[in-house]
Amino acid sequence: MAVRGGSTAVVAIVLMLFLVLPRDMVDAASYIVGDRINGWDFNISNWPKAKTFTFKPGDELVFTYEPGKYDVVPVNDIEYDYCGHALDSKVYRSGNDKINLVDGSNYFISDFPNQCESGMKLRVFAK
Repeated sequence: MAVRGGSTAVVAIVLMLFLVLPRDMVDAASYIVGDRINGWDFNISNWPKAKTFTFKPGDELVFTYEPGKYDVVPVNDIEYDYCGHALDSKVYRSGNDKINLVDGSNYFISDFPNQCESGMKLRVFAK
């Protein structure tokens, strides 16, 4: 009897999660930025998926790179254009950073000196 009740509770919790979670989070996909060999690297702005693919809010971008050599900073459009960011910006440094997209334009840069200016920046659109 206790096993049956436990199974019912688990099913009820799973059903509640489907009702509570936003639909875009349930259908979210994960994408490795760049290619599987180089990942987040120079000239990433030419990543074909960023130009041709339709991302959804909640989709996850995975930035893979050598820690200490690069980093990733989500920025706004002005910071993207000028390759800078606010002092309180979140800077990712793990080398395997997972960042969920928001609705609209999403901008990312590398904060290391001269990297953004040399092409380590990415804009993707989620709708």
